[in-house]
Amino acid sequence: MRTKLKPLPRSAGTVVVLDFETTGLSPEQGERAIEIGAVLLEEGRIIDRFQSLMNPGIRINSFIEGYTGISNAMVRKAPSCAEVMAEFALFVQGHNLVAHNASFDEKFLDAELRRIRCERQGVFACSMLISRRIYPAAPNHQLGTLVKYKKLKTDGVFHRALADAEMTAHLWLALLQDIQSRYQINDVPFPVMHKLARTAKASVDALLARHSQRFVLECQGSP
Repeated sequence: MRTKLKPLPRSAGTVVVLDFETTGLSPEQGERAIEIGAVLLEEGRIIDRFQSLMNPGIRINSFIEGYTGISNAMVRKAPSCAEVMAEFALFVQGHNLVAHNASFDEKFLDAELRRIRCERQGVFACSMLISRRIYPAAPNHQLGTLVKYKKLKTDGVFHRALADAEMTAHLWLALLQDIQSRYQINDVPFPVMHKLARTAKASVDALLARHSQRFVLECQGSP
């Protein structure tokens, strides 16, 4: 399901921010996706969203039902994983990707796409890893904690895919804005954010200072 959302404050980049709810932790152990939620960010505005339950073809255990609020009855009449992922592959086509604890969502996205003989093209960046580098004083770097720490917009719903994707999008924009303000950078491209997630904490200032200096030199060289 796709619908339009209202704009958010301007910031650079076009990415799809996504979240999966699943039957367990590992697709290698046969676990499947049961819900996908995603928002499309373009120049700091949420311009589109995607959300669907999906029938995994296996039973959801009681812990996952309680944790997510998604029951076996809810997914029984949902479209199959194959049907949903075929549509979602079109939604993410041409975009880089963001998720909180991205390694989890990345492995489920890749596993579900392989089942329909499809491959993603976009690169993942992890808002959790970046938050550890930009917000070292946060009590921890779970999504719910960071939402409270940064006083981000939330409707109070957690562990449902679209709600978590929207909160992650707000966090991503806050990260961009705080980096821009702290390092006096007017633009933080996705490749810099992607590299930042993989940079040692002690090297973060140097990385962003180099990017800031490069940005200044490029501006000075512009006609």
